[in-house]
Amino acid sequence: MTTATKETLGFQAEVQQLLHLMIHSLYSNKEIFLRELISNASDACDKLRFEAMGKPELFEGDGDLKVRLSYDKAARTLTISDNGIGMSRDEAVRHLGTIAKSGTKEFFSSLTGDSQKDSHLIGQFGVGFYSSFIVADKVTVISRRAGLPAGEGVKWESAGLGDYTVEAVDKAGRGTDIVLHLKEGEDEFLSAWTLKSLVRKYSDHIVLPIVMKKEEWDQEKGESVVKDEDETVNQASALWTRPKAEISEDEYKAFYKHVAHDFEDPLAWVHAKVEGTKEYTQLLYIPGRAPFDMWDRGQDGGVRHGVKLYVKRVFIMDDAKKLMPSYLRFVRGLVDSNDLPLNVSREILQESREIDTIRGGCVKRVLGMLEGLANSDEQADKDKYATFWKEFGKVLKEGVGEDFANKERIAGLLRFASTHTDAADETVSLADYVARMKEGQEKIYYVTADTFAAAKNSPHLEVFRKKGIEVLLLSDRVDEWVVGHLTEFDGKQLQSVAKGGLDLGKLEDEEEKKAAEKVADEFKDLTEKVKGALGDKVKDVRITLRLTDSPACLVSDEHDVSGNLARILKQAGQQAPAYQPILEINPEHPAVVRLKGEAEAQFNDWAHLLFEQAILAEGGQLEDPAGFVKRMNALMLAISGK
Repeated sequence: MTTATKETLGFQAEVQQLLHLMIHSLYSNKEIFLRELISNASDACDKLRFEAMGKPELFEGDGDLKVRLSYDKAARTLTISDNGIGMSRDEAVRHLGTIAKSGTKEFFSSLTGDSQKDSHLIGQFGVGFYSSFIVADKVTVISRRAGLPAGEGVKWESAGLGDYTVEAVDKAGRGTDIVLHLKEGEDEFLSAWTLKSLVRKYSDHIVLPIVMKKEEWDQEKGESVVKDEDETVNQASALWTRPKAEISEDEYKAFYKHVAHDFEDPLAWVHAKVEGTKEYTQLLYIPGRAPFDMWDRGQDGGVRHGVKLYVKRVFIMDDAKKLMPSYLRFVRGLVDSNDLPLNVSREILQESREIDTIRGGCVKRVLGMLEGLANSDEQADKDKYATFWKEFGKVLKEGVGEDFANKERIAGLLRFASTHTDAADETVSLADYVARMKEGQEKIYYVTADTFAAAKNSPHLEVFRKKGIEVLLLSDRVDEWVVGHLTEFDGKQLQSVAKGGLDLGKLEDEEEKKAAEKVADEFKDLTEKVKGALGDKVKDVRITLRLTDSPACLVSDEHDVSGNLARILKQAGQQAPAYQPILEINPEHPAVVRLKGEAEAQFNDWAHLLFEQAILAEGGQLEDPAGFVKRMNALMLAISGK
């Protein structure tokens, strides 16, 4: 017998906050607690099956994994049991007394105040167990981890009021029993009909059988009588193994909600059986919205519901990162292979040639699915792609540099803002841009900046707007990564309007070129003088015809980092290459004309003012803001004659 004393422990602060929310707010869709507890029980069985591959003794002679529902009307309890991996005492404290997963802060910040919507967030953020307190005023958990002796079971109990108790108990069978002591008014969950209805609504596609004791109507007694015989309530079959023609759209959507822990319908999905040298089935979904932890690429122990790997319908691992590159980390679903060895381990998975083949096939399917939406003539599909791009566009952009083999396909899926509409919405594809290129135009022009407003109002665009040449407006941080790896599209070179000399090719006539050379000669003394005044702040000073309204702008040399990239690297705390821009001045601007005849005493101030204005115009920060203000005030006073 176990004689350990009972210990009372306090909940982590976030758990107390969460319990208060569960008990007092999320009541309009209280039935979701059953979905979450069954899902957790299923996960526990999957974990046991995986661990038992290397340690078959963990099955303890019972390999028939299942989830069981039972209720006691007299005691007003509902019990959800599984014979999965179970928990040790330390695991019970860690998993039930604290929220050790990432995303707690995001969970609370995502709450809308609409209890119907908020309740759907529970599973996505890995806090499903605590939904028990929506319907129960006390929860008892009795568990034993597979492989531990019967005397090392653990009993965890709480009324959800700030603390819980833990004590050692005897438990003959491995796994976990969760006993809900229902609140007053929750008797609807003491009905076999209600429980079966909820299982079929939320958990029908759980691969494990969900069993209950069979009930039959007794004519003599005038009531239902519980038989000593189990019945399986759910389908308990792998949906992905069924022919596509036999699966309804609603079944696909329901399975997505289970596998992705999402409450919204997916945007699109692909279900295919691949046959040949490698045989596998893939069922992959594009979610309708971005998960809260999409940008947490390096997380460990966080909430993940990515692509699951099965081998011959046996669950192997969750979030099999090797099956999907990081730029497609938003994809949900599963892959079931016939060829991988059942004892596949994470180490083998990393080196497996078969996995590389499956991964390549999955990527092609997903990109094909996105191309189908993007290039469809149906407005509904176009709207779906617009939604996809809004939610996942920044992530897909990463693929340009990560996936060389599919770079062209990814480039075709990219969307940008441009001067064609001057709107912040990213709706312009590179194919759209090329189709609108002016006669004689040889390059795809773009400008990068910190914000859309800075890109739209960049002085570098002035001559392009004057000539009616479209320019892509890139203001995402990842855009610098994109243009660093995507040098051409459809045979057209991508060219920054803020790098190198202005070369409009055939769009610039001979007269303009000759005029530019003439003006450069006329202002040669001035540019050299300005360069001398600015010293090593600039690489060079030259006359430009790219400006029509602004007095000056900064450009980077052809092979130097752009000013925007230098700022991004600096903000990220990385060592950026030395940034030494070229100052280009507009010979027709009054400020430059005045500078040409300026007295020596104030020349340096004017030169620095032009340089600092150019930095501000492109969204940069001044090294000496106070000096800029002092120079500006001095020059304004000088102009006013005071």
